[in-house]
Amino acid sequence: MYQEERLIEILTYLRNEKRISVEKICELFDVSRDTARRDLVKLEEQQAILRTRGGAILPSIHNKIKDYPNRLRTDSGEKFHIGRKAASLIRNGDKVILDASTTVQSCADQMKELDCTVITNSINQAEILSNKANVTIHLLGGQLHKEHRFLYGTSVIDRLSKYYVDHAFIGVVGISEHGLTIAHEEDGMVKRKMLEQAKQVTVLADHTKIGITDFYQYASLEDIDLLITDRTPSVEFQELLSTHQVELVVTEEGA
Repeated sequence: MYQEERLIEILTYLRNEKRISVEKICELFDVSRDTARRDLVKLEEQQAILRTRGGAILPSIHNKIKDYPNRLRTDSGEKFHIGRKAASLIRNGDKVILDASTTVQSCADQMKELDCTVITNSINQAEILSNKANVTIHLLGGQLHKEHRFLYGTSVIDRLSKYYVDHAFIGVVGISEHGLTIAHEEDGMVKRKMLEQAKQVTVLADHTKIGITDFYQYASLEDIDLLITDRTPSVEFQELLSTHQVELVVTEEGA
């Protein structure tokens, strides 16, 4: 096998297993330790890996969070199916919290004409629900994050503490062994209070969010009850959810 072919295989292994050792490269490709080290040096020069003592890992990827309109257009099909499943869980008489994520907006879009109460810090969610005659809306007042269109601050958190609801629907940037994470601390603090006020907490996350850890952790896996996603995650991630007693729901399109 040529070096270029080995490098591709090493990167494929890293994407699946997260790390690789010199010994593992020798075992997989039947090469010497010197050859394995040269492969890692080559990949490091290409900035494809980070070398560690005895092996390598993939570098962290920091994606800039797009503004709200751009996020609405991203993976819109997956969000539609996840949102439809979430909306089907809401019943007449329910009191629910909807956060300001774009996947949760898909849930608001697809809610039926129910007699229910919705609490939200999203001006988009409030606008969408204002067209549903029987939905009572409580828009939490606070400082407006213009780019991402959510309200935040101590006034939002204080107001949230007065409400006790049946269900909270929450979005994430990442869900992993480190819990639920997001890019903005101010948004995360509001989300944390939202899930504290709900009897049942459902996370809406497409497959690209699974296994990802972002900047600010606002909840642990044991803080949630249900995860709705669009593709069946790895066995390891399913076992992680089971350990923390999180029910997994995969939309029919992704099952």
